[in-house]
Amino acid sequence: MVPERHIAKSDADDPPIELTILSDARILVVDDDAQLRQLVTRLLRAEGYRATAVPGGQEMLELLRTTEIDLIVLDVMLPGLSGIELCRQVRQSSSVPILMLTARSEEADRVLGLEMGADDYLTKPFGSRELLARIRALLRRVNTSPNLLKPSTETTYKFDGWTVDTLRRQLTNPDGVVIDVSSGEYDLLLAFLEAPQRVLTREQLLDMARNRTAVPGFDRSIDVQISRLRRKMGSEDAEGIIKTVRGAGYMFVANVARL
Repeated sequence: MVPERHIAKSDADDPPIELTILSDARILVVDDDAQLRQLVTRLLRAEGYRATAVPGGQEMLELLRTTEIDLIVLDVMLPGLSGIELCRQVRQSSSVPILMLTARSEEADRVLGLEMGADDYLTKPFGSRELLARIRALLRRVNTSPNLLKPSTETTYKFDGWTVDTLRRQLTNPDGVVIDVSSGEYDLLLAFLEAPQRVLTREQLLDMARNRTAVPGFDRSIDVQISRLRRKMGSEDAEGIIKTVRGAGYMFVANVARL
């Protein structure tokens, strides 16, 4: 059992750390604070994860070109390429879950990270239990999908010419082009497909798509991800496939066929 601790910043320096453990999940920690890198990677090692830590964006991008990563813990305030920019670049070619760390607590910073494709946010200093809980929640969404509203077997959904293949976790448009979506966007879309033509509140969508308890103010992430889904599906209009129901939530209005 790892004791509860709060992880704070330090100016110490150390080389990148490689911790190799027999585990299904490989986690990349990106932070320019050497002591924080050590604390987080040791914490992950104690929990049985494989962890790699690097101090900045260039090292991160080089590693991603050669290594399969299951989750990224990414600091926002990095020298050179910021965590926000790195998140944007990763989302151009990958849907790997991204948990962003920041010393700031303003909603605008959280929303900007979510706009760029982050899946979750954690403000420094944070407790080790909360960090581990958020990591486990993100990995569950990708690997085990325990949500009762998700299909127990591989399923294909079709609506308005679009196709969602749950085996490949893939969204395809009517022209046969695969649309890149983050793990958060995918899970949100799947929640809608499991409950079409029903009004769903933000709280319900958080529970269905993220399988965790919402934190104060975080339901704003649903609005951000719905906006991104609408853009990727060719409609920012509230009267498109995902309709805004004023004062209530959202409704997926298309007819959905489950094959």
